[in-house]
Amino acid sequence: MFEAMASPPQRNVLGLPIEPCSTQPMTGFFRTGCCETDQQDLGRHVVCAQMTQEFLEFSATRGNDLSTPRPGFAGLRPGDRWCLCAARWKEAFDADVAPPVILASTHESAVQIVDRQVLLAHALDSQSLN
Repeated sequence: MFEAMASPPQRNVLGLPIEPCSTQPMTGFFRTGCCETDQQDLGRHVVCAQMTQEFLEFSATRGNDLSTPRPGFAGLRPGDRWCLCAARWKEAFDADVAPPVILASTHESAVQIVDRQVLLAHALDSQSLN
């Protein structure tokens, strides 16, 4: 009989087990509340960010309207936390509209797309660094 092997917890940019980003609304590629990823997640939804009006408007202009409710999705509002594609967050950073990030909930692989120092500088939870 084979025993199922539990996969190790995914890690955040601080090197610790990843913490939930949001369950209200439920986020994450797998809709677990965490910004977890694997090879199925082609968009790399790994940056936990707190939405701002500026970012939501920016995202809509790029073809990803996160504000408008749709069946099964209530739409996001400023203050909501959401797992963003790392490339979209970087695009917003380059346009000076990047929303703040939650380091404890941002997957370690985000640094493959966004410089770690940039993420640290945009952290809401910078106390996590102490």
